[in-house]
Amino acid sequence: MESSLAMNTLLFLGVAIIMVPLARKFGLSSVIGYIAGGIIIGPYVLKLTGKNVNDIMHASEFGVIMLLFLVGLELEPRKFWEMRKKIMGLGLTQMVLTISLLILVFIGVGWRVDQATAVAMCFALSSTAIVLQTLQEKNNLKTTAGEASFSTLLFQDIAVIPILAILPLIAHYKTKNHDNEIQIIIQELPQWLQAATVIFGVVFLILLGRYVFVPFLRYVSKSGMTELLTASSLFLVIGVSELMIAIGLSPALGAFLAGVMLANSEFRHELEAQIDPFKGLLLAVFFVSVGSTMNFNIIQQDPLFIFSTVFAVLIVKFVVLYAIGKFFKIDTPQSLFYAFALSQVGEFAFVLINYASDLYLLSPELNAQMMAVTAITMCITPFLLIFNDRFLTPKFIKEEPEGEHDFNILGSDVTQKKIIIVGFGHFGSTVGRLLKANKIPATVLDRDSDRVKLLRSYGFKVYYGDATRIPILRAAGIEDAEVLVLCLDDANDNMFIADLVREHYPKVKIFVRAKNRIDAYSYLNNGIDKIYRETLGTAVDMAIDVLHETGMRKYAARRLGQRFMAIDKASIRRLAKAKEEDEILQFTTKEILQREEELLAFDNLSFDNKDWEGSSTVDEDEEEEPKN
Repeated sequence: MESSLAMNTLLFLGVAIIMVPLARKFGLSSVIGYIAGGIIIGPYVLKLTGKNVNDIMHASEFGVIMLLFLVGLELEPRKFWEMRKKIMGLGLTQMVLTISLLILVFIGVGWRVDQATAVAMCFALSSTAIVLQTLQEKNNLKTTAGEASFSTLLFQDIAVIPILAILPLIAHYKTKNHDNEIQIIIQELPQWLQAATVIFGVVFLILLGRYVFVPFLRYVSKSGMTELLTASSLFLVIGVSELMIAIGLSPALGAFLAGVMLANSEFRHELEAQIDPFKGLLLAVFFVSVGSTMNFNIIQQDPLFIFSTVFAVLIVKFVVLYAIGKFFKIDTPQSLFYAFALSQVGEFAFVLINYASDLYLLSPELNAQMMAVTAITMCITPFLLIFNDRFLTPKFIKEEPEGEHDFNILGSDVTQKKIIIVGFGHFGSTVGRLLKANKIPATVLDRDSDRVKLLRSYGFKVYYGDATRIPILRAAGIEDAEVLVLCLDDANDNMFIADLVREHYPKVKIFVRAKNRIDAYSYLNNGIDKIYRETLGTAVDMAIDVLHETGMRKYAARRLGQRFMAIDKASIRRLAKAKEEDEILQFTTKEILQREEELLAFDNLSFDNKDWEGSSTVDEDEEEEPKN
């Protein structure tokens, strides 16, 4: 049956909702559920999507574009530079060896050199979507294999640039058609200038990221409207993708570069939080579309050729990846996972194979066959990983001495606690400055874009974002954080965030700013113990100086001030608990005065019979925690 784009989308989402929980119930990857669902509703099984699902395939490819944008956001240029040896070592070695071996295999079975080269370059790439999804589901991103996989995928994404430049150079004909005037003009240029347009496009995108994207986001953020930031995020990703398409480059690669350019900006976490839901949804549709576009008619016509090609590609890539893992001293279980995870052909191959066909490098029949090979390898990979997890890895782990088979979690030697500070005004910046002065890193979230820009210019790691939203906290790393410091002016926002974090991340220790006693009572009655009143210390410092000015010794005045602060803190806790059952949401002026009177009476009792000159025999522990 023929279906509209809306109906196809409805079917894709529906089958995902049904098949993924079913796959997870049997212990399978969600990717298997998506692809299996696509096969079931596709034009070659139930025929629910009609014969032509190219439109939905193109729409779902936008999920891969968003995924690479988020990958770029995670990769700060500084970290990219630090990883350069792994990226170049693992990635370059894998690409060169895989392309070389596949060319030899294809030429050996009678292919032309240009065909063999084009297909080998396409098949050397792995699926960023499948591998990253699998690493996240298995919580393997921070393992040695996870880091090796990420480094290799990153190099492959970058390698799309030279591949796009090389394909026209080895082609015998110009493209059959053009989508726009810009591509027509580019095609009329000499071949060396056509390659130069690729470099120009990348440089132009880098300049856009630095001088246009960030000022644009600062302008939008001043409105204070979350929905505008969501619209801006989508506008940037779609705009960059269309720009790359206009000059003949991969839109996914453009999105990745745009993400890298914004990785050091203050809007990094905000962009992550805004785009992540769209990315997850469109990636799901992408995997379903992969299953639905598998052409079983082509497979039936020559199954021996299709499956022998699939087998050859998987074997070549597995051998290369496993050998690279062992060469770089990755242990056997990790090398196996690394080799199985990246052995499939990636989603970029769909784009590159069609591009090669436009250049007359591949015939329509060979194009359809290579598309089928790509889809089949993507479908097989989750099963290969299950085979590895259940049969191969346990065998190698049992053979190794205890303690030597660990998964080498990255950063396991780092003892520094992850700290998040929310609010970087006068109060929060004092906390942040003291931490920075002692070289203790902290991630800071603030809603004032001007302040964020200023503080970043002074070297603070500050990001723009609304911490009352759980996606922003996740993007900032709350899942790995051990300390959360709440320094917002609005006590209600501080309380809301504290409740949110205690509900979802109960192990995180919360330190909260209280502007006055009333805020302190509220926090205490809601179970938050680590409270810091911003006016207490300053007021006591002033009182100490006044006492000294009246003739009291500085040391005695200081000890009395410390004693007073300890008593005040204890009294706040006592008085808060005394009113715990009153169910009063806000104090009236009369109640505030009553509390002040109770505090003064408490102070008189506490200081009764104490030496005004501050006897030096008072124990420090008693000063900090007076007995009531």
